[in-house]
Parts: sequence; C-alpha cells; structure tokens
Amino acid sequence: MKDNNFLVGIILGSASDLELAKKAGDVFESFGVRYEVGIASAHRTPQDVVRYAESAAARGVKVIIAIAGLSAALPGVIAAHTNLPVIGVPAGGASLNGIDALLSIAQMPPGVPVASVGIDGARNAALMTIRILSLLDNSISLELEKWVANASLDVRKSREKITMPRVPDDVYAG
Repeated sequence: MKDNNFLVGIILGSASDLELAKKAGDVFESFGVRYEVGIASAHRTPQDVVRYAESAAARGVKVIIAIAGLSAALPGVIAAHTNLPVIGVPAGGASLNGIDALLSIAQMPPGVPVASVGIDGARNAALMTIRILSLLDNSISLELEKWVANASLDVRKSREKITMPRVPDDVYAG
C-alpha cells in the first residue's frame, strides 16, 4: 500500500467528536507532524474499523488516537486489530459526562492494551503521541524539547500575575 506519510491516525466514533480531533490536530500541526482523521463506529461500521486498523501500519501510521464516547469500544476494537500503539480519548458530554467512556477505555482485557488519557483529553493524547514519535525521529525530539522549555517558561512567567504575597523566586531555583 502507498505510504501517505501520515504518522498519526485519528479515528472518531462519530462526527460529534470532530472538535476533539481539531484539538489534537492543532498540536500535530504545531510540531509539523502529518495526521489523518476518519470516522468509523465500532458498533455501526465495525468492518470499517477493522479495515482501518489492519491497514494503518502498512500505510505508514505509527500511532492511532481513537476518540469515542459512551461505551467507547472503538479504541479496544482498533487495538485488537493492530500492533500499533492506540491511545483512547474518552469523549464527554453524554449522560455520564464521559465517565462511562473513561472506564471502558481504561478496563481493557489483558493482551489488548490501550493507553487512556482523561475525559476530552485529545490534546494530551496528541502530546503523548509526539513523545512516542520523538523516539523515532530526532527532529520531533528537538521540537518536543523546545515545547517543554516554552511550557516551563510560561508557568514561570505566570507567577508575575500573583497579586497576593508570593513565594520568593529563589525558592524554585533550588
């Protein structure tokens, strides 16, 4: 099969999860990592899910992010049909606000691992994917180091916004 140079696959259980995919996509775009987005339901289009999972590695995908709500079977079904790392993102908003999806993703049976992030944690799923890809690509690793340094700087700068008595800066220095 043709390698489209998409390192990451983002699969949604339904179109209602597109906003979460956008959050992950924003992270990938900031790192220059190519990704693809698709919609396939573990319950309504299970054959599509299996075909996607089985073809992903041959097409060059290295990590799959599966975003699903309610019973959130999607990440587990994908993991059952590929050896690629699968990161499940439990989507909130349903009657149990994503708790059901979180538990479904986190309670996979032995031998079918799925990593899980917090409810609606698409951004963290993308950052975990970047960490995985940084093991394979030095340029991604260098970009990740810059990102971590900038995130640290942002926290340090935010201390200036404290208007109450604050911890002296030298306490943090060590």
